[in-house]
Amino acid sequence: MAKSRNMTSVVMPELPKCPSGIQGLDEITFGGLPQGRPTLVCGGAGCGKTLLAMEFLCRGALTYNEPGVFIAFEEKEKDLEENFSSLGFDLKKLVAQKKLLIDYVYIERSEIEETGEYDLEGLFVRLASAVDAIGAKRVVLDTIEALFSGFTNQSILRAELRRLFRWLKDKGVTAIITGEKGESLLTKHGLEEYVADCVIFLDHRVNEQIATRRLKIIKYRGSKHGTNEFPFLIGNSGISVFPMTSLLLSSSVSSQRISSGIKGLDEMFGLKGYYQGTTILVSGSAGSGKTSFGAQFVDSVCRSGQRALYFAFEESEGQLSRNMTSIGINLKKWADKGILKIVANRATLCGLEMHLVMAHKAVKEFKPAVVVIDPITTMIGSGIMDEARAMIARLLDFLKNEGITVLATDLTDKSGETEVGISSLCDTWIRLSMEMQDYKRIRRISIIKSRGMNHGHETKDLIFTNNGLEVKNIPGVREDYK
Repeated sequence: MAKSRNMTSVVMPELPKCPSGIQGLDEITFGGLPQGRPTLVCGGAGCGKTLLAMEFLCRGALTYNEPGVFIAFEEKEKDLEENFSSLGFDLKKLVAQKKLLIDYVYIERSEIEETGEYDLEGLFVRLASAVDAIGAKRVVLDTIEALFSGFTNQSILRAELRRLFRWLKDKGVTAIITGEKGESLLTKHGLEEYVADCVIFLDHRVNEQIATRRLKIIKYRGSKHGTNEFPFLIGNSGISVFPMTSLLLSSSVSSQRISSGIKGLDEMFGLKGYYQGTTILVSGSAGSGKTSFGAQFVDSVCRSGQRALYFAFEESEGQLSRNMTSIGINLKKWADKGILKIVANRATLCGLEMHLVMAHKAVKEFKPAVVVIDPITTMIGSGIMDEARAMIARLLDFLKNEGITVLATDLTDKSGETEVGISSLCDTWIRLSMEMQDYKRIRRISIIKSRGMNHGHETKDLIFTNNGLEVKNIPGVREDYK
């Protein structure tokens, strides 16, 4: 008889991980850096190598109670303390609490004489003393090029590099070694990336005069990891990495409704408004009332006591608040109460990835029920069309997964099509238009689509009043929505 082919599933042991504490990095490494092993962080000047390494130590000391040692070959302790204080890290306090030890090793290339007997024994003794002094679990060497800057003997250099990485692994500390980018290799010596268990490459690029920082995991022995390039932001609280490839259609849905803020429009949706957690696109030509439409929605949300986040890409917060008072909407009142946050930036401030990261961070910190993006069209100015569409799709997907109701405005061309072309991504599409009638411009509103609900199909008048927007039947036109 043939043997049964049913096999008992075997649970394979996972590689021990050391959580970095850096926002987003632990997610794309599936738990953190390899525990008790060295990680190489390499990249060009200004990409954030030293910052990532120091934040790894600070987060370890503050969040995971793991003391760390920072061996600096380029910056003195005082310089490091001043530089990182601007990012919210009090290195002096951590040193006083014996959670951090900073050791500056002075190396001057002109004073180095290369001999065949050169080795790193002195560094090992110094490093071991520092680790034992505070019981360090984490170590950083910044940067490795400074250690070997005066040596040209490749045989000695390679042997000592291997010995250094092996010593760190035998010591059982989780280490980060920073390295400078080479001309054609990841590092100048071209060996570090082969002996390190994990290699992280940081990049600071400029495309069409817009700078973007990105992170990529080149390799990670014994562990799965994200393989794409991920944008990261250096902000007031350190580094934030945003994994932007999570595009599974797995968001939860709600049957609850949220008012549009306009009674006549709610009537077109069966007296109930939009579904919560959906995406509403409001398109129209210039002057059709898109911004006012978004502002009235925000005003309605804030009146109900919920938080709203407004991304304004064409008007400052003061200008937007002032302009809306002309139709009886007081946005400043809600901002002063802390339930409305207006984030006003030019779309050309940074690249598409950075807008994605900043939006992600603002949402996580403020936790709004509603987000307004006005206008989403300006994202085209931060990149080419295909990249803009991909970025917007990721942003809308992220907001939907958070259960946030999104209203985005978009400019239409002469044919009535949206400039960004994202109507298929949205659950509800409302079109605003302008018509000439007896030498007078008349604003109209119509619902193009609204998934999962009955809605009116006729075009109506959109009227601006001193008490906000109103939607009225066009004289002589009626429709039964039952």
